[in-house]
Amino acid sequence: MKRTALYIDLTFCLLVIPALALMFPVERWIYYFRWYILTAGLWLYLTYVVNRLVTVPCLTGRHRLGWGIFIILVSIGITYLLCGVQLYSPPPNPLDKGIVRVFPSVKQYQQMLWCLFVIVETFSLTVGLLVKVESRQERLRAVEAERDHAEIALYKARIKPHFMFNTLNSLYGLFLTGSDRALPSLEAFISLMRYIQSSSTRDLVTLTDEAEYIRQYVHLQSLRLGKKTRVNLHTDVTGSPALIPPMLLITFVENCFKHGVSSDVESEIVISLTQSDGELRLHTSNRIFPAERIGEHTGIANCRKRLELLYPARHSLSIVSESDLFIVNLRIRL
Repeated sequence: MKRTALYIDLTFCLLVIPALALMFPVERWIYYFRWYILTAGLWLYLTYVVNRLVTVPCLTGRHRLGWGIFIILVSIGITYLLCGVQLYSPPPNPLDKGIVRVFPSVKQYQQMLWCLFVIVETFSLTVGLLVKVESRQERLRAVEAERDHAEIALYKARIKPHFMFNTLNSLYGLFLTGSDRALPSLEAFISLMRYIQSSSTRDLVTLTDEAEYIRQYVHLQSLRLGKKTRVNLHTDVTGSPALIPPMLLITFVENCFKHGVSSDVESEIVISLTQSDGELRLHTSNRIFPAERIGEHTGIANCRKRLELLYPARHSLSIVSESDLFIVNLRIRL
């Protein structure tokens, strides 16, 4: 924006002002009143520079509005004094007989100076104010972007201990019961930790890697499940070049195993992750045990806020609780 403002200033000062001045018989005035024309020209350029560098900051700054108005009044006064200089008195024109002139004492060079002064004053203040407004908006956008980045990092950091706590709790149960699935589960957990560590410093990962991470997590959780719970996992993102933030979807998958597993009642966990036509779709459904636990929990609330920051107008998230069934449908335009 600063470079654009500079181009506008140079164009106006080097092209527009001389072009407007040539609408008047400046060449004749320069020949007879060179000192006056040079003084008036320097005054117009000085007015433009002062307005851009001093007047506008005063008008837009706190507790300096009075100084800005004062500078404008002073510039009007100086222009009035310059116009008060009598260079010549034109002889009466016989063609003007019978014509009532509104400003009979205003001469052509005075009209030129007032006209150019009003144009320079108006244009310089307008450009200066627009540049100030745009500069403030850029700063606000930068502050909002930094705030959003910090909030995203915060929600991302909250997911990691939440995921680790639940997974370690599952591993503890397997080792406590002496299950033969304990060691394979531990190996899968170590693999998942490697992925979390490698993706923690990146803002984006491939959708293929994230889908593989989800498959490993589902495999890890399936090792501790009994015969009463069935897991139906479907992914169709093979070879997708799309990029998404890491660990964006795992909360919804984790929620299925956290609330949809029972050792007494038959249940089914359905997880579907597909990508087509530039849109990512995640669907999960699971029963809730016990039924009174239906509701949105901290992990999903954090993920919802993270989606609002990352994809403010490019996602739709539907979470429905029907009887004892919990259904999530997420769509993201990549």
